Amino acid sequence: MIKFKRNLAKKFYRINQYIQARDVRVVDEEGKQFGVMSIAKALKQAQEKGLDLIEVAPKAQPPVCKIIDFKKFKFLESKKRQEERKKTKRVELKEIRLRPFIAENDFNFRLDRAEEFLKDGDKVKVVVRFRGREMTKKDFGYELLKRAVERLKSFSRIEIEPKFVGRQLQMVFAPLKGGLRPPGGRKSGQAKDENKKVNKKKV
Repeated sequence: MIKFKRNLAKKFYRINQYIQARDVRVVDEEGKQFGVMSIAKALKQAQEKGLDLIEVAPKAQPPVCKIIDFKKFKFLESKKRQEERKKTKRVELKEIRLRPFIAENDFNFRLDRAEEFLKDGDKVKVVVRFRGREMTKKDFGYELLKRAVERLKSFSRIEIEPKFVGRQLQMVFAPLKGGLRPPGGRKSGQAKDENKKVNKKKV
């Protein structure tokens, strides 16, 4: 038997006869406590059940040991880490590019993608690119962003207001914490205020 077992997170666990404490607090795999006992008695209980004794909290006084099959213990720890990684997903900034005179189907397709990104927990930067004389039609860009705000309001909040960077009109949406915005969940007048901000012309 290997003296120290290592799980996927590079963490060591002492098991069975390799536990060094003289007395330990024993729990089962459901967390039920059996109290403090000598290591010899704890090992005997684990052996009678055909399971392992695993030191899960070595710094506690006395150390805490769990009676459970070690393979099952590793599986549960791996599953727990996967859930934790999902909760701490790295937020990325996705970019959606529009043109001031974009076709309706193309606009809807790109906003569908933006919606998917926001639901996945990522931020979305919507960019309207102007070329040549299109710069004289900035109102079309603001109108597109106004429509984007309306379309994405159930999934996002505005993080960066519309602004021109060179020939690009940009704004950034951030996903809502806790998922979708409930019906009527917006503060009174908030949607109107956001649309007013989008309508402001900035150079």
